[in-house]
Amino acid sequence: MAALATAVRSARMATTAHPRSIRSFVTRAGRITEAQQRALAQLWPRYGIEFGPEPLQPLALYGRDAPRILEIGFGNGENLAALAQAHPEQDFLGIEVHRPGVGRLLRALESQQLTNVRLICHDAVEVLAQQIASQWLQEILIFFPDPWPKKRHHKRRLLQPAFVQQLAERLVPGGVLRIATDWQPYALEILATLAAVAQLQNLATDGTFVARPAERQPTRFERRGARLGHEVWDLVFRRI
Repeated sequence: MAALATAVRSARMATTAHPRSIRSFVTRAGRITEAQQRALAQLWPRYGIEFGPEPLQPLALYGRDAPRILEIGFGNGENLAALAQAHPEQDFLGIEVHRPGVGRLLRALESQQLTNVRLICHDAVEVLAQQIASQWLQEILIFFPDPWPKKRHHKRRLLQPAFVQQLAERLVPGGVLRIATDWQPYALEILATLAAVAQLQNLATDGTFVARPAERQPTRFERRGARLGHEVWDLVFRRI
């Protein structure tokens, strides 16, 4: 525990603000299938939300005012689709910049006839700043964000202090922020960053990490990491 505490203190000292001129992602020109392209063309009007300066309104989006869960960087959308199907009483919002993953999730939403999911294909930092009102979300999920392992790229990491502060402010009192990563140095940095936010309380009994939640669906990145022997660190913090 002493070694872990020392590592957390070092990570806290290393945290910096998140300059908006630096993106936390690279929009890769990945191959998009014909089916995904067709889903983007045909299904986006039903499930998609365009980026804009006005805060989102739940009645306009979902036709009701239910608890809302946001997943940032949903990848191919396996976890988001599974949660939406398991919890029809909740509404879900997914943010992802990579179009093949968006197209794949659109196909899943149509095949499962899910009506409680909406998607945004844009930078999450800008979406949170302009489209998500204060105390609008019951939960925020961020699973396996890019760790940008090289030191010169750490400034690109998504979970910087300014952004984490925004995350906390978007949660309702009692709302929960769930994060997972398979990169230990990033896990320690995230732990230190979250611990420094006054509105957030760590739900781990020892003040560090929690056991893997059974409901979280293994993502493609997690399965790949497991094959490589990577350990996963889960964090859960509550808005107080």
